[in-house]
Order: sequence, then C-alpha cells, then structure tokens
Amino acid sequence: MADVYERARPVYPAAAIAWIVERLGLGPGKTVLDLGAGTGKLTRQLVASGAEVIAVEPGDAMRNELVRAVPGVEALRGSAESIPLPDGRVDAMTVGQAFHWFRYDEALPEIGRVLKKEGGIALIWNARDQESELQREVNAFLAPFIPSERAATTDSSRQLAESPLFQGFEERRFRFEQELDADSLVERLGSTSFVAAAVPAERADLERKLRELVERGGGRLMFPYVTAVYVSRAV
Repeated sequence: MADVYERARPVYPAAAIAWIVERLGLGPGKTVLDLGAGTGKLTRQLVASGAEVIAVEPGDAMRNELVRAVPGVEALRGSAESIPLPDGRVDAMTVGQAFHWFRYDEALPEIGRVLKKEGGIALIWNARDQESELQREVNAFLAPFIPSERAATTDSSRQLAESPLFQGFEERRFRFEQELDADSLVERLGSTSFVAAAVPAERADLERKLRELVERGGGRLMFPYVTAVYVSRAV
C-alpha cells in the first residue's frame, strides 16, 4: 500500500510550498520537522528551501519509501503524540495529510514542546475539488464503498486555531490539477482506505468505470484538487 501511495498521490502545488516557506521563514540555518511524513511527499519539497529537514513517521513501510525517495534526510520512527526529539529542537514544523489522525490533547502540547518559542507550524491537505464535474462523477463511483458509519468530515484545523498553545492562525487555498492516465487514476483512487478494503469484485467494477471515464477523455484526464494550508505559531 505504501508503494501505491507513493506512486499515485500528488505532491503539493509549488505556490502552496512557497507560501509555507515564506510564512515559516525556512532557509539555511533553520530546521523544519515534517511530522507524519508518510512517504515523504511534502518532505522532498521542503529540502529545496535550504533548511535542515527531519522527518518523523510511525509506519515502517511508509518510512522506508521516504528513505528511498528522499535520501539524506533524517527519518525517525515516532508519532505526533511522542516525537523523538528534545525540547525546542526545531524552528518550524509541517504536517501533510496527517493532522486529522492526531490525538489533539496529546499531540498539540508535544508539538509545542519540540518547537522553539514562537516557532511556526503549517498544516496542508490536498483534497479533490468538489466543485468539479469530474469529481462529482468520481464521487458517484465511490459512494458504494464509503461505510455508512463513517464519521462526517470535520475541519480538524480548528483544533489548531482554537488551541491556547498557538496564535496567529492564517489560511490559504490553492487549486491545481494532476494529469493521470487510466492506470494512474485506478491507483490514485485505490489508495484510499475504503476502496483498498473492498472485496475484489467491487474493486474490479470500480476499475472498469474509471478506465471508461479516462477513455472518454481521450486516454488522459486532469484530476482537480484544492490544497488547503493553515499556519500558526507556538505561544
């Protein structure tokens, strides 16, 4: 699953990364921790800032992919609730596609512990653009796979905005598209947990529909996203 995630999921738009670099003051002489780094999708984009980059990821398979994709970056086993770094170790922190998995009552104090005083944190998510006609068609394909008991999506960034441990909450949104062929689209949607957990016959039916969708588009399509970025600072 980690290798599929690495192949199928997009990196983040350059404009969003540039805003994070500017707002967090990243550059030579600074240290940034990418927390819940996964396969290093965000980690590799931070390296270009010139800052020292440290990655923390609890999953061994994901972390192994990160080490292959971003050689030379220090990659540590750890979690948001137990970061294997000393107090005040980093100037800034980023979290890509992972903040909603954290146990906030434990993670937010731990993040504050590892950040230097007034150090910045940026949360970033790539989400499918729900205003797109293409994504509405994809939603119809995916609807049978979504468990009825699945909790409604909530804006987990509010946990950061409302925490007394952080201040100066800012947010920006960026639109971009990922060009996909049929194989890539199948892997992209197959990398979601509820599709991966489905029985083979159901996955095969979804794959057929996705391949037909790409064929109607001439063999490739532009898959639209909205990237949300939130920045705050430790008190």
